[in-house]
Amino acid sequence: MFRTRILLLVAAVALASSCSTLTDKPASANKDAASDITDPLTGNPLAEPSTLPFEAPPFDKIRDGDFQPAIEEGMRRQIAEVKRIANNPEAATFDNTLVALEKTGALLTRAQRVFSALAQANTNDILQRVQKEEAPRLAAHSDAIFLDAKLFARVKSVYDKRAGLGLDAESLRLTERYYRLFVRAGAQLSAGDQDRLRDYNKELSSLSTEFRSKLLAATRAGALVVNDKDELAGLDDAELAAALEAGRARLTPGKYVIPLQNTTQQPALASLKKRDTREKLFNASIARAEQRDDNDTRKTITRLAELRAEKAKLLGYDTWAAYVLDDQMAKTPERAIKLLTDMAPAAIDKAKGEAREMEKLAKKDGIRFKPWDLQYYSPSAKKEGGALQPWDWQYYSEQVKKKNYDLDQNEIKQYFELDSVLQNGVFFAANQLYGITFKERHDIPVYQSDVRVFEVFDQDGTSLALFYADYFKRDNKAGGAWATAFVGQSGLLGQKPVITNTCNFTKPAPGQPALLSRDNVVTMFHEFGHALHGMFSNVKYPLLGGTSVPRDFVEFPSQFNEHWADEPGVFANYAKHYKTGAPMPQELVAKIRKAGTYGQGFSTTENVSAALLDMAWHTLPRSVTIVDNVDAFERSALKKYDVDYPLVPPRYRTSYFAHIWSNGYAAGYYSYLWTAVLRDDAFYWFREHGGMTRENGQRLREMVLSRGGTEPTDALYRAWRGRDPSVEPLLEVRGLKIAKSGKNR
Repeated sequence: MFRTRILLLVAAVALASSCSTLTDKPASANKDAASDITDPLTGNPLAEPSTLPFEAPPFDKIRDGDFQPAIEEGMRRQIAEVKRIANNPEAATFDNTLVALEKTGALLTRAQRVFSALAQANTNDILQRVQKEEAPRLAAHSDAIFLDAKLFARVKSVYDKRAGLGLDAESLRLTERYYRLFVRAGAQLSAGDQDRLRDYNKELSSLSTEFRSKLLAATRAGALVVNDKDELAGLDDAELAAALEAGRARLTPGKYVIPLQNTTQQPALASLKKRDTREKLFNASIARAEQRDDNDTRKTITRLAELRAEKAKLLGYDTWAAYVLDDQMAKTPERAIKLLTDMAPAAIDKAKGEAREMEKLAKKDGIRFKPWDLQYYSPSAKKEGGALQPWDWQYYSEQVKKKNYDLDQNEIKQYFELDSVLQNGVFFAANQLYGITFKERHDIPVYQSDVRVFEVFDQDGTSLALFYADYFKRDNKAGGAWATAFVGQSGLLGQKPVITNTCNFTKPAPGQPALLSRDNVVTMFHEFGHALHGMFSNVKYPLLGGTSVPRDFVEFPSQFNEHWADEPGVFANYAKHYKTGAPMPQELVAKIRKAGTYGQGFSTTENVSAALLDMAWHTLPRSVTIVDNVDAFERSALKKYDVDYPLVPPRYRTSYFAHIWSNGYAAGYYSYLWTAVLRDDAFYWFREHGGMTRENGQRLREMVLSRGGTEPTDALYRAWRGRDPSVEPLLEVRGLKIAKSGKNR
């Protein structure tokens, strides 16, 4: 399932990060970086590697004003380092060109990793200003490296003679990756086309930053504010206390605030009894970035789509999707779209079956079920009186669970206390599979009081990594959930990983327990799968380390790790009542198991729809006139792919689809479903080989999780699995049957 937004762990070397290592400041080409310094970073804690364990960021010393000078000086130094490589009078070799490149940009990488993480997880006006100012400069900095003709000539020279250099497999892979990076960045374009490309990259970077800022503000402003507690009937005492605390935190004491999650559907919709309140919350969600104010994202989006199409054409591709997927496992948009459209009919058929169950209960409440149009795109449009609407789905889905499976989410949450899920679930499963252990560190400074730090020890007791956990929602935190790294693993640089998980769970009122929904639990396991991928990295070169793999493979370790949330031995270890410590009764466990694939129709449909919406935007050729009506385009796209099922809108609408407009998943959201095939196929391998054993875990770690991007990912998977992945396990897990017809109706 695809519950979260994840940020790909950036490569440790600044060159490899997506549009984040570059400057429009031409630096003196041949000066020594050290001798050229006039102390611009005196007293700046980012100036040198941290002396804390694992080079963890010294958050007790870093101030907002430290980032911009460190980034600026980092760009200047890296350009000087790169120019020395490009102008080296000696013939290009693997060591004096590619290894040398791997060692450049230490200051910039250090500053950017910390800055980027905070700009997402704990931003403020200063960080947003720096982000806005530096985005085009970083884009230009990247171009200054990748479009340097002398540097590319040296890279190409090593690449052309690679077969005769006696390189080991990882070094050969590094050579091929660098050459491909330069070519895809435009190194072979004419001088005039490179100038156009530089302009595109600057504007794209600025627009992406603009979208992120607008969406953060729109999401905060779109929160549902309620004066009368009766309007929130259905929420439990803890949820009401959290809403009241959210109002106090926003300086509106006495008011109840339901902050928006980044998805279309909102968690509170499952509990709210008053239909009018559900409608208000749903409409606040879908219209958050379409208020015709300063936070309206639609003009930003259309320009981003137009520029991406132009850039793709300049680089020799028909569409942005063709450009992106050429470097992914899927290879072509057609293959990705086929996976999605093949799955859509079965998903929608199952969703319709779920809707029929809800209709029976809704009728008892006086709600008549009948077909209706995509009116949820126009909250002000005249409603069809009495018709079941998308804001009813979560509520009546919950009622069906109570009726058919006797499941009450409020009861279930009593057994999912956050710390127990983390320590006795997520960490316990990792120990059972991989032998690693965890110790909380209270001496490592953090950037926000809710953040926790753990030292991770390998099976032999050696220190493996640091892990930061930042789980609660804040108004200054981007929506969704993701993993990233403050420090990436590299044998060449002698660095061990410092990994973070960031989520947006509702923070309880003071003195109350942090109780999680079932989805929250799976999200924790998911994000920790990314963390394991980063922690287990055991490669030499930064460019190939950790999660430096294709977008449609990076979600495999995280989605695979979700399976262990339901493993009986793991589940019993963490699912304990937060007051008594008693394990979840077997009767309740059996009910959860019985519910099985209920809800998979909705979940799969909303994700397939979002992925196809992404593809619709990014398969637009440049010859197409710029989209002048975002909502009309969205409706047309859903209809084109036959996924316009109004009761289940896309998981993200265009105007708040952060994955594709600011988080690197443009033409890549399909990857959640692509890797779901790998995830379930891999889990079946475990079933076939004895399940959750240390031997099986170690094999996966050694053959896949530790290898980063040192081999093509399809080859890594095939070597571990013994064959290519099969879609059958996914269909079984989701209770889907793929129809022969390509139509839903």
